[in-house]
Amino acid sequence: MTRVLEDFFEQDPVTCARRLIGCRFNWHGCVARIVETEAYESAGDPACHTWFRPSAREFVSRQQPGDAYVYLNYGVHWLFNILVKGGEREGFVLFRAVEPLNGIERMRERRPGAKDELLGAGPGRLTRALGINGQSHGASFLRAARCGILLDSPVEPLAGPRIGISRARELPWRFGHPASHSLSHRF
Repeated sequence: MTRVLEDFFEQDPVTCARRLIGCRFNWHGCVARIVETEAYESAGDPACHTWFRPSAREFVSRQQPGDAYVYLNYGVHWLFNILVKGGEREGFVLFRAVEPLNGIERMRERRPGAKDELLGAGPGRLTRALGINGQSHGASFLRAARCGILLDSPVEPLAGPRIGISRARELPWRFGHPASHSLSHRF
């Protein structure tokens, strides 16, 4: 498998979100398959943090492609995004769901009682299962020894409208693995 590096994130967020489906996400020794993503554009997308948060616009201007953008959603769940910039359009890809592959015991410790296929089903569950929190915000993790993303077998993902937001929901920028039982919501 080939390691994904910063240049992979120098494309538009929609293409990037689609291409990440099926890749392996390694976070400090826990490995999971990326099965659901959602794209956000930094300019002109009222659902993107850059629309209403000056700190998000500053993040886009100062950080490198592939850096982690982690934020606390509604004061409850940490959400993990990756910065996409350098292509025609810039923005973020939200990781909505993963399927555990390795290090599942550690994930179970963080989510006791959860069925294996539901450990990472949903952006808040995903970060909890992997131990991602605000300390990861801004991290350049793609080249780290126990972190990163690896290209795996390519798959043609399902596409549908974004969910969990109140603006620009109609855009078909949510992508999912067609064979996964770990999606956060049906397509």
